[in-house]
Amino acid sequence: MRLSYCNETLAQEGMSFPEQCATLASLGYTGIEIAPGSLAENPLEVTVRDAEVLREQASAAGLEIIGFHWLLSALEHLSITDPSKHSETVAAITHLIDLNAACGGDVLIHGSPKQREIGVVGATKARRNAVEVFKRVAEHAGAKGATYCVEPLDPSQTVFINTVEEAVEIVDKVGHPNFRTMIDTSSSGVAESISVAELIKLWVGTGYIGHIHLNDTNRGVPGAGSDPFDEILAAIQTSEWRGHLSVEPFVLSGTATETARLAIKTLREIMEPSGGQCAP
Repeated sequence: MRLSYCNETLAQEGMSFPEQCATLASLGYTGIEIAPGSLAENPLEVTVRDAEVLREQASAAGLEIIGFHWLLSALEHLSITDPSKHSETVAAITHLIDLNAACGGDVLIHGSPKQREIGVVGATKARRNAVEVFKRVAEHAGAKGATYCVEPLDPSQTVFINTVEEAVEIVDKVGHPNFRTMIDTSSSGVAESISVAELIKLWVGTGYIGHIHLNDTNRGVPGAGSDPFDEILAAIQTSEWRGHLSVEPFVLSGTATETARLAIKTLREIMEPSGGQCAP
C-alpha cells in the first residue's frame, strides 16, 4: 500500500514545501497530498510553472504529489450550490485541476464544506446545482487524466452529502468516468450506519471509490485514538485496493512531524506482521 500524507499541518508550522517533502520522505511516506491553500493565501495566484516546480521539489525528495484536497477552503466566497457563483467556482476549480496536473497528481478531493452549504435554496435545488458544477469540472478533470472525487463529510461539517450512498447518487447523476466519491475514515466513522471496515468491503470493489483518507474519528491520525485500524486496513487489503492511502489529520499529537511519525508507525505495525506493505 502506498502511504501519502496531507501537507497542511506541516505548512502551518512554517515548513517550506521542500522541507515538508524531506520530512515525509524521511519518515517513510511515498507521497504528499496538497491543500491548495497551503501554497498561497489565494491559490488561484499559483501558476502552472509554480506547480511544475513543486513537482520537481517533491521528486528530488523521493516523493510524488498524488493530488489535491480541501480545494476551496481558502476561497470561502465560492459555492457549488449557489448558481450565482457557479461560473467563478468552475473557473477556480478548473485552475486547480490544471495545477494538480502540472504537479503530477491524479486525484482531486472535493470536501470544502463551507462551499457546499444548502442555504436558502433547499436540499433538492442544492443537489441539482452541485451536479451541474460537477459535470463541468469532471469533464476538465478527465481531459487532464485526473479523478475528481466528492467527499462525504460528517454532519458536524455539513448537512449536504454525509454518506457514501448519498455521494454515489451524485456520482450517478454526473455520469462521468472521472467523477467518483471517496472514503474518509473519520467522517465515515461518524456518519455511516455500518463500521468503516464494512463500508470499505461494501464499496471499494464497485468502482465508485477513487480515494481513501485515513484518520481517526477523534480527528487525529491512526494511533491517536481508539478506532480499529487493524480492521480497516484488513478490509482495504481484502478489497484489493490499489490506490493511495492518505493520512489526513485535523488534530495533532505533538508537532506536525511527530503526528506524521505516529501515523506511519501505527500503520506499519499493523501491516507488517500480516505481510502487508506500506509502499510498493
